[in-house]
Amino acid sequence: MPDIDGLWADFARPIATAEDYIASLRGRRTNVFFMGERVPEPVDHPVIFPSINAMAETYRLASERPTLGGVHTPIAGLQTNRFLHVPTGPDDLVAKHEMQRELGRRTGTCFQRCVGLDAIGACHSVTFDIDAEKATSYHRRFLAFLKRAQTANVVIGGAMTDPKGDRSRPPHLQDDPDLFLRIVKRDADGITISGAKMHQTGAVNSHWLIVMPTMRMTEADKDWAFVGALRVDTPGLTYVVGRQTNDTRIVDGGALDAGNAQFAGQESMIVFDNVFIPHEHVFMAGEWSSAATLVERLTTYHRSSYVCKTGLGDVLIGAAAEAASHNGVESVSHIKDKLVEMTHLNETIYSSCMAAAYRSKPLASGAYLNDEMLSNVAKHNVTRFPFEIARLAQDIAGGLVVTMPSEKDLQNNEIGPLIRKFLQGKSGVDTVDRMRVLRLIENMTIGRNAVGYLTESLHGAGSPQAQRIQIARGMGIEDKKARARKLAGVEERRRPSA
Repeated sequence: MPDIDGLWADFARPIATAEDYIASLRGRRTNVFFMGERVPEPVDHPVIFPSINAMAETYRLASERPTLGGVHTPIAGLQTNRFLHVPTGPDDLVAKHEMQRELGRRTGTCFQRCVGLDAIGACHSVTFDIDAEKATSYHRRFLAFLKRAQTANVVIGGAMTDPKGDRSRPPHLQDDPDLFLRIVKRDADGITISGAKMHQTGAVNSHWLIVMPTMRMTEADKDWAFVGALRVDTPGLTYVVGRQTNDTRIVDGGALDAGNAQFAGQESMIVFDNVFIPHEHVFMAGEWSSAATLVERLTTYHRSSYVCKTGLGDVLIGAAAEAASHNGVESVSHIKDKLVEMTHLNETIYSSCMAAAYRSKPLASGAYLNDEMLSNVAKHNVTRFPFEIARLAQDIAGGLVVTMPSEKDLQNNEIGPLIRKFLQGKSGVDTVDRMRVLRLIENMTIGRNAVGYLTESLHGAGSPQAQRIQIARGMGIEDKKARARKLAGVEERRRPSA
């Protein structure tokens, strides 16, 4: 019989602060690799720690602004982090989006908890629906798990994307069945799974993972249709941390060239080698017809969660304005117009995300779900607008953003004074401050944190085409045509009966 209490023994004392969170990651037996080398302690790794610090900011916000970063949850009956909360009304989803924008402003990067949050919302309603249809006990199990997680105030990550192999084939027709995470064994105690998950945001920085199917399934795919929760340090898990542009600048000496030395995102490939999950932490196990519902609900939540990019946009707009000021052109009309355009694009993303929250509706479980159409529109905006905001930021900053000498050149006794002399901006602006702002723009538009601001905006929560498909399904074109015909005076004609 699995020792469920033992799995939670490390979390007997709730995590209250950012410092508590960072300390909770130490001493775990996680199998982590980066650049071909095993990482003995991720907290001490200079490339990984900025992503841990970005996630720690979710705890700092909850401490500083408890009604924004925290919430009283009825499931555990106590105050917990908002990233563990099931939304029970539009106000919850509005507060969630306000929190996400604020964290984007604070970090200038991905703070890595949104997939886990949105997985919680989706699992809450889908387990309820499966139980109602099939008389299973998944919802009870999920609530018990979530109550423990809320009480301990841990980080839950979400893992959905599979390698997929030949994308023209479903899971059961792949040459290698492990290209979609699958159940390889079932027994009286639980299930054993093998395969991999890709692009897993903040996986190494989390305490628990919820693993989910990645697509619609058929009955032949039932071994791939499962949901379960497991500790990040469960035996059989291997994490390969992905490269990010300019990620090793942090170890070059100094912090200027990193652009944002304090915060960064993180994605990993997770390999599952016969990993055991006890039944108490299994929330779907072969109910293939519910896989599509789970994916659709999670993506509906998650697509409007990209409101976080407006926080990053706030930072980038500010950096562009600061660069213009350093150059002495802050009052030039075309510069002001570009800043207005950047703001217009940023607030357009924000407005569609907030509209999706305000138009949310209750599901049978009591959880509220964002408006599906508006969530997809919001995410489709995110696939486009940050790229234009980034282009305009580079336009305002000028070519120096990619040709600037290094911090080591600046520190050199011979050429350092020359750099200070020739890279100065308007009078009263320190040359180093000018360089710092330009490095931040580089970091967010083509450097390490462009991963979170640009590429993730394009592919996260599904590709642009995935949103277009959902928009097409909900556009109600026949109703629109009928309304147009009516106003145009086009007579409705009966078709002759057969």
